[in-house]
Amino acid sequence: MSNAKKRAAESAPPSKKPKKRKTRFQQEDEALDTELGLNTLFSRMDNQLLADHLAQKINRFGGDLSSVELSDLTVSASSIQDTTAWQEKRTLDNLPGFLEKFTEDPESLKKAPKRKGSPHTLIVAGAGLRAADIVRATRQFSSKDNIVAKLFAKHMKVDEQVAFLKNTKTGIGVGTPARLMELIDNGALSLDNLRRLVVDASHIDQKKRGIIDMKDTMMPLVRFLVRGEFKDRYADEKRLLALLFY
Repeated sequence: MSNAKKRAAESAPPSKKPKKRKTRFQQEDEALDTELGLNTLFSRMDNQLLADHLAQKINRFGGDLSSVELSDLTVSASSIQDTTAWQEKRTLDNLPGFLEKFTEDPESLKKAPKRKGSPHTLIVAGAGLRAADIVRATRQFSSKDNIVAKLFAKHMKVDEQVAFLKNTKTGIGVGTPARLMELIDNGALSLDNLRRLVVDASHIDQKKRGIIDMKDTMMPLVRFLVRGEFKDRYADEKRLLALLFY
């Protein structure tokens, strides 16, 4: 190499190495706000991205299922309401505001249907302790004629909840998938007045896991969401049932 070429090579700026693209797992980990206990991905996912995210989890946790069984668990994008317009942090304190944002008549959240045990809103959590926290966060909507129903297994027997639903007007019920399904199947929990299902998706525990991140909570959740009583109504304008991920 000539001296001129050597000098040119030495004076040339160092070439920039192409940046490595972050893996999906790195992106998901960066979305975790451990201080607030939130997975912020859900605030940025529209209904199609959410449907794809759910499908990935179902395929991951449903390895023992047939392709037909997996297909039956699909939650379509058209079934999910886009909530990316909500700009606040998805904390417990902001949950009431979120419910009001995506309810045509926010004042209706403070009212219970006339039929006992027939809520207009069901909020689905991954565990009893979290569900208890949600009950406390939504008590601003309750009154003596509109009790927020505790529909989870923690410290409560099914018989007690059956008696409660038969004798109490409730607008909002908070529960875990397995217990909610049991109460629906035994006829105690009526779906006649149900207008919205809200999944407590953003919350993560100390191990950075949410309801969709564990097989023990994800599979019961998706089986709950695709029940015939719900699936037939997600796109039915006359009996529309809103499916929201908080």
